[in-house]
Amino acid sequence: MRQDFAASLVVFLVALPLCVGVAVASGVPAELGLVTGIVGGLVTGLLPGSSLQVSGPAAGLTVLVFEAVDTYGLPALGVIVLATGLLQLAMGALRLGRWFRAISLSVVEGMLAGIGLVLIAGQLYAAAGLTAPASGTDKLLGLPGAAVDALGSTEALASLAVGAGTVAVMVLWRRMPGPAGAVPGALAAVLLATAVTLAFGVPVATVEVQGLLDAVQPPGADVFGGLEAGVLGTIVAFTLIASAESLFSAAAVDRLHDGPRTQYNKELMAQGAGNTVCGVLGALPMTAVIVRSSANVRAGARTKASRVMHGVWLLLFAALLPAALALIPLPALAGILVHAGWKLIPFRGLVALWRGHRGEALILVATAVSIVVVNMFEGVLIGLALSVVKTAWEASQAKLEVVDKGAGPVQVHLSGNATFLRLPKILDTLESLPQDRPVELDLTGLHHVDHACRTALKNWSERHSTPGTTPVKLTETPVTAP
Repeated sequence: MRQDFAASLVVFLVALPLCVGVAVASGVPAELGLVTGIVGGLVTGLLPGSSLQVSGPAAGLTVLVFEAVDTYGLPALGVIVLATGLLQLAMGALRLGRWFRAISLSVVEGMLAGIGLVLIAGQLYAAAGLTAPASGTDKLLGLPGAAVDALGSTEALASLAVGAGTVAVMVLWRRMPGPAGAVPGALAAVLLATAVTLAFGVPVATVEVQGLLDAVQPPGADVFGGLEAGVLGTIVAFTLIASAESLFSAAAVDRLHDGPRTQYNKELMAQGAGNTVCGVLGALPMTAVIVRSSANVRAGARTKASRVMHGVWLLLFAALLPAALALIPLPALAGILVHAGWKLIPFRGLVALWRGHRGEALILVATAVSIVVVNMFEGVLIGLALSVVKTAWEASQAKLEVVDKGAGPVQVHLSGNATFLRLPKILDTLESLPQDRPVELDLTGLHHVDHACRTALKNWSERHSTPGTTPVKLTETPVTAP
């Protein structure tokens, strides 16, 4: 219990600035980030599934939440999150949790990379105290102009300095020796940024505080009735991304400890229960977060008590010290999220993937670019479609060997898996064979041939065996391995 208590304090200190930062970046009151963190500890933390991973608001959903709030309004967020939680509960009850492990890792990493790029671009505007454009493409293309505007403003330069200093502290804090190094870098960066802005009177915007009870606004009946049909796509996107991120996080956390393994269907239901409560409270959606989860494991947690207690500490902070949030400078939170977005982009993994599996690397890049250019939901669908096409192409490995001894029949041996994807190449080769020579087409080496390919091969053999042409001998009897 002593280890779990100490670990809960570490996770609380890691989660506090992230909860607030994700809420502000999502365009909602800062208190709602704390509410989601509290629910992640007290509700999801008590349920079975994964014993050591920690749930709360995640940077990976920031872009999607911001778009949803901007499109449908803050009251609709609770309905979207509630529907997400109910879908997750249903999928867990139907034992669909394990199927999320079948999603291509390149698609998931591409999704996170795309989110990271949009998050970084948007928070660079926030760090300068500027308003970011709506779309991901406009955010990236508008950065040069924003830099020019910032250079001409003393307030913007001061705000950028606070944000840049926050990132620098987070990067360098890991090298701090002694007890100071045990303090989470994000918390140390926020505390230092707050102290500097207060001591020197730096003109930067700070977090707006409206109180925990005022921020919690359960969705009313009028909100349910006023929703558009387009919100269904947003709900599906929330469900897909939150579930995939949570279950991939669970798999990663399992590799960090020797305790009980994750029960994926139960974990999906635990996430669903948490999101259902968050939806009722009108708060942010939750996922399992690898940063907090790994901090929990490294701090020596042994049971789920640590993640439950971290929720208790968040609740006590929100209830007793809400005014402290008003001291936090917004560029410091922007710096934290720029750092978080950078960590979502798998630079080293992409290089290794390009060397060993270029197709997977291209899927990762295509998914990330699609999210930036189009939107989150369609970008993920594009990545999934490319992954399916790549798998089908690789599964359709057919080898065509032509043996022509100059006299007698031309022998053609087809082996492997013949599908419609390889059919054009197969037919091009067959139709280029001499018309005045008999042909022996041997299909005994095929492991699989689909209907389209089989029909096309038979049609070709019949067409080349008509009166006046040389016959085709078609051999299909399977060869039995010795």
